[in-house]
Amino acid sequence: MTATPNAAAIPAGLRREQLHELYYWMRLTRSLEEKLVNLYRQTKVIGGLFRSLGQEADAVGSAFALDRTKGDILSPLIRNLGSMLVQGATPIEVLRQYMAKAESPTRGRELNIHFNDLERGFLGQISHLGDMVPVMAGVCLSFRMRKQDRVGMVYIGDGAMSTGSFHEGINFAAVQKLPLVIICENNGYAYSTPMSRQTAVKFLVEKAAGYGVAGEQADGNDVLAVYETTKRAVDRARAGGGVTLVELITYRRKGHAEHDNQSYVPKEEIEAWEARDPIDRYTRRLVESGWATTADLAALDARVAAEIDAAVAICENEPLPEPLTALDGVLADPPKAELEWYRRLP
Repeated sequence: MTATPNAAAIPAGLRREQLHELYYWMRLTRSLEEKLVNLYRQTKVIGGLFRSLGQEADAVGSAFALDRTKGDILSPLIRNLGSMLVQGATPIEVLRQYMAKAESPTRGRELNIHFNDLERGFLGQISHLGDMVPVMAGVCLSFRMRKQDRVGMVYIGDGAMSTGSFHEGINFAAVQKLPLVIICENNGYAYSTPMSRQTAVKFLVEKAAGYGVAGEQADGNDVLAVYETTKRAVDRARAGGGVTLVELITYRRKGHAEHDNQSYVPKEEIEAWEARDPIDRYTRRLVESGWATTADLAALDARVAAEIDAAVAICENEPLPEPLTALDGVLADPPKAELEWYRRLP
């Protein structure tokens, strides 16, 4: 693609097509979640629905800094759908997971984005907050023991940084000087608890000094700032510089899950952050800097819509798992009595 005349210099060493990719991944994340909201309201989603509205730049910009060709791995949290998409997860997998379809990556045993594919570079999270920090520290230790040029990334929220698991994980990774990047998404609330009621520091990046690791902070609603900051951390880790704690200042514009009406949040606070929407900001910058035309972005929007519509058309009416499959992978040779009991289920 040719450059637009009089276009501003592209930052962060990225190419024009990569700037378009960042837009595509953020738009795909938001549109896929919007489609899931529609399915949720039709009672086709099983369990909770967790949105990342306003936080798409965090997940996309940070994951984009990893190198999949080297085998880098990340472990997301529930609002990091965008990071999994960047690493290779597909809309149809996410849709099937949320609807617990038999053809979902976990065959209906787990929901939402609780699934993993190490070959594509993402390790599925568990619900216990903070626990994936020590897990990813162990993964990064394995990189070093096998002399592999790989980096691990783990996401954590402001609330989870108050847990013992976070402390143990970052302390171990710091002492061992492991190639780990910890992305802290400071979105203001741990469910309904504001940050001021769970920690005495003004900014979470201040905690890096206590562990003797590098700490950086970025505007989490600026995808290029997120990418640049995370890329420095990834490069530092790959060069043997150890752990970096990256704090991304952002905001959760939806409740903890779709059932949460956010009554504990002042309305004017949400409105103030709507004006800092990461996709709107990036769209303006792309056009004003001459890095993309409105036609370019319209084409990417159309591509996203077509991909999601095609995925929904394939999986929306697919069947749920057969009850008998609940024993698959649990017992090598299920007792006949249990098999007969499952077969008699209505």
